[in-house]
Amino acid sequence: MLKESKGIRLEHISKIYQDPKTGKDFKAVDDANLVIEPGSFVTLLGPSGCGKTTTLRMIAGFESPDEGEIYLGDQPINELTPNKRDTAMVFQSYALFPHYNVFDNVAYGLKLRKLDKKVIHDKVMEILDLVELSGMEGRMTNQLSGGQQQRVALARALVVEPSVLLFDEPLSNLDAKLRVSMRTEIRNIQQRVGITAVYVTHDQSEAMALSDQIIIMNKGVVSQIGTPQEIYYHPADEFVADFIGEANFLRGRLVQKDGEKGVLSIDNHDVEVDDIGSFEVGSDCTVVLRPEAAVLAPEGQLPCKVVMSCFMGEYQNYHVMAGDTLVKITDFNPKHKRIYRVGEEAFVRFDTCDVHII
Repeated sequence: MLKESKGIRLEHISKIYQDPKTGKDFKAVDDANLVIEPGSFVTLLGPSGCGKTTTLRMIAGFESPDEGEIYLGDQPINELTPNKRDTAMVFQSYALFPHYNVFDNVAYGLKLRKLDKKVIHDKVMEILDLVELSGMEGRMTNQLSGGQQQRVALARALVVEPSVLLFDEPLSNLDAKLRVSMRTEIRNIQQRVGITAVYVTHDQSEAMALSDQIIIMNKGVVSQIGTPQEIYYHPADEFVADFIGEANFLRGRLVQKDGEKGVLSIDNHDVEVDDIGSFEVGSDCTVVLRPEAAVLAPEGQLPCKVVMSCFMGEYQNYHVMAGDTLVKITDFNPKHKRIYRVGEEAFVRFDTCDVHII
């Protein structure tokens, strides 16, 4: 149905705005270099104001970079208006026409291209079948649920057969349960048609569920690019580790090194780790320990005292103090496990391969 998808390349892209309060310039996007492979699903993820939406809008042509060049395939597109770019956007608000029915909303872009009526009809019906809206082509958009409206917006973007599909937080107006089902549908449709997709969100779970690659942005700068697994298990810095899921940060010093393995002194306790990276003996470093990677036990690496113990059904949620450091622990399937109560002493125990050093 769709022509061959294309990749996107950003070379030293910057966007400069003026702060209305101070009158000073600031870079909303600062020297971004990105390569998005054809047919991949890539998410721009970060907190509000990190530059992710500005980056998406520059790819779409709604904003112009002040520095650098954007390529769609091998074609530079900085000078092209949005309608001349081989892209389509699914907006946060859906931007549907309320006085049009579903068919006319989806057909709008094809009519602008002055295609034959039979061709338009066939393309619209094919795409409505793809997004599971067959039989609803005569309904007005105000007669549709939020999820159905989102599908109409997706169909309208897909029907013009773009090489790249852009998403600007398209699920933010849906309730939590519907968001989960719709992100699954978006991913399934993207994989079936093989289109390149660039998706903006601030929702970490959404990014993890959808993406082949995640681009983490912070204050206009690309902090890390990687698969969801790479981002989660091997974060580049504390910002990435803290933004993706929950993380404990244990401060220590490397006191022994043997190849890739090493021993850290954390609160005067020796803790073995499997991969100390490029750190040398005497270096201060930080251990990233995910809550689900640790358990409470009679013996372990770090002595601690329980300050919170909360049963959450599928897991027992603990907060413990290891010296002066608060450590969060998520112990799954606690039914047949020893439950520690507030005030009890225990040890934080974890596998040496389950920590990451930054």
